[in-house]
Amino acid sequence: MDYPKIGIRPTIDGRQGGVRESLEEQTMAMALQAKKLIESTLFYMDGTPVECILPKQTIGGYADASLVDNDFARKDVVATLTVSPCWCYGTETLDLRPNTFKAIWGFNGTERPGAVYLAAAMSGYAQKGIPAYKIYGADVKENDEQSIPADVQEKILLFARASIAAGEMQNKAYVNIGASSMGIAGSQINQHFFEKYLGMQIEYVDMTELLRRIELGIYDPDAYTKLRSWIETNCSEGININDGKDFPEVILKSRYISEEKQWDFIAKQTLIVRDILFGNPKLTELGWKEEAKGRNALSGGFQGQRQWTDWLPNGDFLEAILTSSFDWNGPKQPIAFATENDTCNAAAMLFGTLLTNKAPIFSDVRTYWSPESVKRITGYTLEGKAQNGLIHLLNSGASALDGSGGSIDEHGQATMKEFWNMTDSDIKSCLDKTKWCRANYEYFRGGGFSSQYHLQAEMPLTLIRVNIVDGVGPTLQIAEGYSCQLPEEVHNIINERTDQTWPTLWFAPNLGEAGFEDVYTMMNHWGSNHGASVHGHIGAELLTLASMLRIPVSLHNVAQDKIFRPHVFSGFGTKDLESADFLACQTYGPFYK
Repeated sequence: MDYPKIGIRPTIDGRQGGVRESLEEQTMAMALQAKKLIESTLFYMDGTPVECILPKQTIGGYADASLVDNDFARKDVVATLTVSPCWCYGTETLDLRPNTFKAIWGFNGTERPGAVYLAAAMSGYAQKGIPAYKIYGADVKENDEQSIPADVQEKILLFARASIAAGEMQNKAYVNIGASSMGIAGSQINQHFFEKYLGMQIEYVDMTELLRRIELGIYDPDAYTKLRSWIETNCSEGININDGKDFPEVILKSRYISEEKQWDFIAKQTLIVRDILFGNPKLTELGWKEEAKGRNALSGGFQGQRQWTDWLPNGDFLEAILTSSFDWNGPKQPIAFATENDTCNAAAMLFGTLLTNKAPIFSDVRTYWSPESVKRITGYTLEGKAQNGLIHLLNSGASALDGSGGSIDEHGQATMKEFWNMTDSDIKSCLDKTKWCRANYEYFRGGGFSSQYHLQAEMPLTLIRVNIVDGVGPTLQIAEGYSCQLPEEVHNIINERTDQTWPTLWFAPNLGEAGFEDVYTMMNHWGSNHGASVHGHIGAELLTLASMLRIPVSLHNVAQDKIFRPHVFSGFGTKDLESADFLACQTYGPFYK
């Protein structure tokens, strides 16, 4: 795999005869500190530690800069962090290549004017129309300081984490399986958004390709046997809400796959979709060389409803398993894979999982429950994080099984983990907390099974949504908050008012910021019926990533002092940051234009 890398650029005052020589050691020490921080903290999506490239020389002028940057161009460097403790020669030492994300850390000390160079460099970038991130510690440090201040560390990691996330999207594919689902606008893919803003290719696959591969046996039979056995052992069936119902003829005659063969079909469906996304060398052995190559996917979605689900089992199992941090082979990288092929929500899932290395959860942003409504229906008074009301996150499809709260941290509390930290006990617990309920035949005439769980824990979550607004382009919404635990009897009363066969998270956003005056207001501002949630509070990381890709943020509850965007964005205004963000993104346009 060709990993995106971060290039560390140690810049220096080029005057020889005492000045440059006296700064070489300090400058390289800064670069090494930054390299160590990033490489010891961040990971690629497959669990490999992030790699930084450090040149053998410092950069004192354009000749040095061109040699270093040409070398970086050959080594998959997608972002550069320039570091300096001193004055350097402005534009002569900058990374001016148009295809890298850029930041500069200027040392805050009094012996040499590193802050002066930092300010001059930001001015130069602004004049040249190149957004760059300014990193400058709040406190003056001694010249021989050997550690990176905490506030500088925070910004370096924000920049690096977002850069790697953006770099991992470059030249990958979104695999669009099917077309528009039930008129959902998000499932009508916007190719311009994926290509120009994310740097991704779109691959189109008709749903009939799954049927072709099933009929012709284009899947690994050994993997099929293993998966069927795993399902038998680990996937317990839950309630069947179809029992006792008298269905009309239009539903009864739509059952194409018999009850006893439903899991057989679903297992094949799951294997085939995975092969379409990533390829499978086993298929070459079976004589299917083209199919073995896959589509170089990073993300994807499955239309399902209704041309598929009106006569064939739904895609809920394959979607839930792909997005989870484990499958029948054990721990594995979670995939941003959208139910109903909601491509906008797939992008939100992708942002979340790339920034956290954890499973993304696809949900309907279903219902706002006010404290008064909960009290009236159940007699229960909401308390704790839930006291101001709740949002019911519920969906039949790609809700990762990690969302069941089966994983346990070192304190014995429910959490969600990177796949490489998942234990056998975590996996078993997630599976034990999940039941597989037969699909509601009124909605899914072809049958299938939906995952059913109830997250009974308080965990930090960030809810994310990408929207496409005509005349504006893509926008991002971010809501940090917590999952909330309700008494089981209260949960049951509320949950049974809707489709109880689906996974449930009760979400309470953090209040106080504009747009988050109360839970109802946040729900009222939400741009779609779908949202993607990930474990942890990553609003600041999302804001930085969005600014790199030039996607303005229309709603968020991140504190102002945590916002880290290119320094030039302040040139578009400092009092109304939301308007400045929109104007800057519009002015610079998508990164991959």
